[in-house]
Amino acid sequence: MTAYRTATAAAVALAAPLLLATWAAGPAQAHGAPTDPVSRVAACSPEGGSLIRTAACKAAIAANGAPFTAWDNLRVAGVGGRDRQVIPDGQLCSGGLPAYKGLDLARADWPSTRLTPGGSFTLTYSSTIPHTGTFKLYLTKPGYDPTRPLKWSDLPAQPFATATDPALVNGAYHIKAKLPSDRTGRQMLYTIWQNSSTTDTYYSCSDVVLSDGSKVSTPTRNSRSAEAAQKTTAPAKQAPATTPPRTSTSPAQSADSPTPVTTSPAQETAPDHLAPAADSTSGSSAALPLVAGGTAALLLIAGVAITLRRRR
Repeated sequence: MTAYRTATAAAVALAAPLLLATWAAGPAQAHGAPTDPVSRVAACSPEGGSLIRTAACKAAIAANGAPFTAWDNLRVAGVGGRDRQVIPDGQLCSGGLPAYKGLDLARADWPSTRLTPGGSFTLTYSSTIPHTGTFKLYLTKPGYDPTRPLKWSDLPAQPFATATDPALVNGAYHIKAKLPSDRTGRQMLYTIWQNSSTTDTYYSCSDVVLSDGSKVSTPTRNSRSAEAAQKTTAPAKQAPATTPPRTSTSPAQSADSPTPVTTSPAQETAPDHLAPAADSTSGSSAALPLVAGGTAALLLIAGVAITLRRRR
């Protein structure tokens, strides 16, 4: 009996770390948001560095009633491409979710990223694990007024760029695209990520300032995604994709990537890698690893107990 109890206790001790590791990993799956050009939710999250101290972020957090801790969890289940029917006007940045309502504040001082009209850029979309799906990038129409709530009528009917099933590299999707050339001043880069491996659709607002490079003084800081691309000498190891990446843009893409400058009242750059903070409540399959890991651990304990009982 003593040997039996000792062995059973040992099995529990061995299985406990597996259970704990599985529970800890569960909330960090299947989430994401743009970090360059920096999205409002990333800039105003606790991981956003000094950007969280800007007037716009302070106002957003106050209106929200709570900080944007779950910066990577702005998602709506079951939309299925019916974005304009499901997400109300004036609530595009929050996805219509009350927990993110502060992101819908209409003001012209949100942390922004400087880009060139008609120029190429790379969208860095921070994420945690590979997921299939399509990214759709929209840029507000000429005449967009940032001091008015963002409506679907402010966006063109079709995205200027799309990317289907890009690979997850170093914790982010990197999507190259070319901006329309007929926009200047403060605009909104609106990104929709419709998952095909889950029922979730993600929404994000990235404030950008479009100006001709010849009229802009020497940038004080380059965006980190552009700097990383310039310093890379060999392709990074990437997670396998279920299908080859397919990217399309309109107008046609350029292989060159510019060096956008992230700007804010404090002239700060966006955070490169944010720690995942979302919970696991979703219509997605994020809970599957939790179930599998917990089952494996329980089977291990039960197996040891049965074996020892038979030997008694």
